[in-house]
Order: sequence, then C-alpha cells, then structure tokens
Amino acid sequence: MLNPVHLRTLAAVLNAGSFAAAARSLGYTGSAVSQQIAALERVVKVPLFERGAHTITPTPAARYLVQRSLDVLSALDALEEDVRGLCEGTIGRLRLGSFPTASQRLLPIALAGYARSHPSVETLLDEGEPDELIPLVRAGELDMALVYRYDLVPRAWPRDLHQVRLLEEELLVLLPERHSLAGAEAVALDDLKHETWVATREGTAGAAFLRGLCAQAGYQPQVDYRSNDYGVIRGFVRSGLGVALVPALAHQPSEGVAAARLDGVGARRRIGAVYRSETTNPAITGAVRALRQAAARLGGALPGLACADERR
Repeated sequence: MLNPVHLRTLAAVLNAGSFAAAARSLGYTGSAVSQQIAALERVVKVPLFERGAHTITPTPAARYLVQRSLDVLSALDALEEDVRGLCEGTIGRLRLGSFPTASQRLLPIALAGYARSHPSVETLLDEGEPDELIPLVRAGELDMALVYRYDLVPRAWPRDLHQVRLLEEELLVLLPERHSLAGAEAVALDDLKHETWVATREGTAGAAFLRGLCAQAGYQPQVDYRSNDYGVIRGFVRSGLGVALVPALAHQPSEGVAAARLDGVGARRRIGAVYRSETTNPAITGAVRALRQAAARLGGALPGLACADERR
C-alpha cells in the first residue's frame, strides 16, 4: 500500500532537486529521505530515480506518481484539518435542549455569536422542560440542555451532569393596568392575598413556587386559571381576570399589563446549562462560552435579570 508520507517526500525531492535539499525542507535527515524513497520504490516495483555519483534524475514513473498523488494528498490534508477541527470543537454537531423562555430571549443571542465563531458546527435544537431534557442529556441524545430551578422548590441535578450557572431571575408580578397597585415599583405579597391568580399548570415548578411563596406570607393563592404559555397568562391579566407571577426572562412588556417587583422577596429562578461530566463532544466548550457571553449581555439589560455568580 502506498504510504502518503513517502509520496510527500517524493514530491519534495522533485521540487528541491536532491535528497539533501528535500531533507532540509522537510526537517528530515538525508538518510531518512533516501530510505523513504527506497521503500516507495519497493512498493511500486519500478525505479523512481536514476542515481549518478553526485546527481539524481527522476524517472517518468516518479513524475507520474507525483502528478497523480496531488489530489490524494490534498484530500488527506483536508481530512487532517477536519480532524483537528473535530478535536477543537470547530467542526461537528451540537445537539442542544432548551425551555421556551430561554429559547426566546437567551438562545438567539448565544447561537448567533456561536454561529459566527463556529460556522462549521451544525446546531440542532430540541425544546422541553427540564424533566424532559435531563434524561435526554444523560442518555447522550442531547449534548447540552438549558434548564432552570426555582428557590423554594428543591431540586438537584444528577451527579453525572456538570452545571454552568448563567442567569438569576426575580419573579415579577403582572397586574392589569387598572389595578390599584399598577404603577408601583414593588408590591408586597401580603397585598395580593385576596387576588385571583393566573398561574402555570399544577405540578410545574412555577406553580409550586407560587404556592410556597404565598405560604410564607400566610395564605394560599386562589388560582382560577392555568396555562404554561406566558402569552396566554399575559392575556388573562390584560383582561382583568387575575394577577400573575412570572420569571423576569418571561416578562414581555405589553399594553394593558403592569409589572412590579416583589417587595422583600429574595427567592429567584436560576438558569443554567448542564452536560455530561464525561462528555466527548468538544463543541460544548465554545457553546458554553457563547451562552456566558449572551447571559452577560442580558444580565442587567432586562428588569429583574442578573448574571449568575459562578462562585455559588
């Protein structure tokens, strides 16, 4: 079988005009070049040079081999470059999971920057809630997932997953614009104990968080309407059907809806990215960098949103 290293050496000898000059250009010894040419001659079974006392002359077979090997060696060079790209995470595929509010606000910024710096990485997106995405990451069907957890709603990520903290969100109260508290910068939970609430579906972390938060204030919220679509929740608030508690990333300023911070409440929703600790996809490194940069841009730019402290 033809050895591509020997073919490259043959091309170098033809270009340089001698074994010694080719050795200098390749960083080999003259003996190494001579041995490689001899090995190539044994494989092709024809002489490649007519050797004189102080000169060598390439045979037609040598010129033919070099000409025919150009495309092959060029393809090998391209393959080696691609392999380096795979190892460095600049070529390949990234399978990413995300939940809707992160997909709307965080991912467009992160993926736009990632696409500019990693144009040869194909990015695929699957959307779902953390309970749906985590098993996919652990099974290797996703490389990474954006997830969240609420304070007051205990949750621990599996030990075989590595977590990168990205954002911390305050929970904002949405009020109809004609509500007596509309226009206030901050609202106390105690002032909302007689309100009708619009909340996410029972069994979700958001619903559990609202229940736990109100319990700390000494009451149970009256929830008459439920939806996991924050657009629907805003519509119900706009129509005066109730008030709602939404994470900062989900808040979209809209006509007919006022937003206020919760007074004296330090509980947050925390957003991060998780991936397998023993991951084999180098593309994750660049994706984490892009997500952190996007989080830095968003943190402080939106009300109630801040970059997470990685030291925690």
